[in-house]
Amino acid sequence: MSFSTQTKDELAHIYTEKRCCQLAELAALVRMDGTIYISSEHKVGLQVTTENAAVARKIFRLLKKVFALEPEIRVQRKTRLKKNNIYNVRLNPHPQMNSLLQELGILGEDGSILPGIKKSLVKKQCCRRCYLRGIFLGAGSVNSPEGNYHLEIITSNLEYAEDLARLINSYEGLQAKVSSRKNWHLVYLKESEQIVSFLNIIGAHQALLNFENVRIVKGMRNQVNRLVNCETANLNKTVNASLRQIENIKLIDDMIGIDKLSPRLRQIARLRLENPDTSLKELGEMMDPPVGKSGVNHRIRKIEELAEELRGRINTIKP
Repeated sequence: MSFSTQTKDELAHIYTEKRCCQLAELAALVRMDGTIYISSEHKVGLQVTTENAAVARKIFRLLKKVFALEPEIRVQRKTRLKKNNIYNVRLNPHPQMNSLLQELGILGEDGSILPGIKKSLVKKQCCRRCYLRGIFLGAGSVNSPEGNYHLEIITSNLEYAEDLARLINSYEGLQAKVSSRKNWHLVYLKESEQIVSFLNIIGAHQALLNFENVRIVKGMRNQVNRLVNCETANLNKTVNASLRQIENIKLIDDMIGIDKLSPRLRQIARLRLENPDTSLKELGEMMDPPVGKSGVNHRIRKIEELAEELRGRINTIKP
């Protein structure tokens, strides 16, 4: 089961007793997954479709509680791809359907489709949370925190997507954005902290804890990898520098002899030859008297300058 499905299963089992919140969540579910149909008698009916059994049960229960109606559930089985069940929660045509759709924010008073979010549905803080929960249940998805951080809600209406982004962004710290993909519009969050905040707002607390646990482990793993990579890079840098220093010392020894160097340079040259894998700090501690890293580095630079001067002489002598 995917992380997104687990999150929806958790949310589908959250029920509130306040009618305004029930209406807000049901309105969001109908907006995302609902279809208005015309019967053979030219009457208006409503059908809400989902692939999640728990969500279908929630839609069924909300319709009964909010409007005291008896919907029916029809189950279909896909014949292609994953062959999942499809659940259709259906309200057959009845005289109050238009007023019901108006209360759900689907139709305006003139009978036209409302393009955005009906303000009265999200007037209260509690209702906003329930509305966003319904939106996610109907058309949302969230990636597993093991991969890329991404939460999105998909809709076919650009104006509605922009309205939804504004509703999400009314919460401090959230910065939902809208993008288009063919004929669809996505409202999405990509920052892990914002996804955690959104899950908290809609009440997905178990999913939030799982998300945080994976994120912490993932962060620690990434930090360890960075430290290992840094240590490896520093080790490679130390080894390469040591090889270059030894090469310079051997050149000096071949051309003029190490004994011709000053006592300070001669001491560090011999220590480097005897300890090719030792750091500059450790070389300084071996000296008598001990010398700091900067002092060792200064003497190594002097040796390098002398080696470069000798190489220049070799190049000058060559015909």
